[in-house]
Amino acid sequence: MPTLPYSSTDLQEVSTRNDHARRIVAGFASAMPALTDVWRDIDDALSDTAALSAEIIRLSAEVRNTRLDRANLLAAMRAALAAHADGEPDPLRYLQDELDAPETASAASRRRT
Repeated sequence: MPTLPYSSTDLQEVSTRNDHARRIVAGFASAMPALTDVWRDIDDALSDTAALSAEIIRLSAEVRNTRLDRANLLAAMRAALAAHADGEPDPLRYLQDELDAPETASAASRRRT
């Protein structure tokens, strides 16, 4: 699993502990079949971890792309202001170039919503 920036959570470790817990629940379920419904509920809850990990990875990538988009736009704004201060004939060219640049996934998804 990828390392997530700005997170102290080790998703691989979470996944390993989750797998271990599911094996324990399976053992208890076979040893105590009278509680089958309870063990099934616990196993279902533990199964959600994989989906949550995938969502965390997806959202982390989106945050990373959004931060990059913002940094690029901020750099273009600063370049445009500096170009204007230097008397360049078309200081907004820097912004136009950034706005015309190929979109990252996060910029494209923001446009769709």
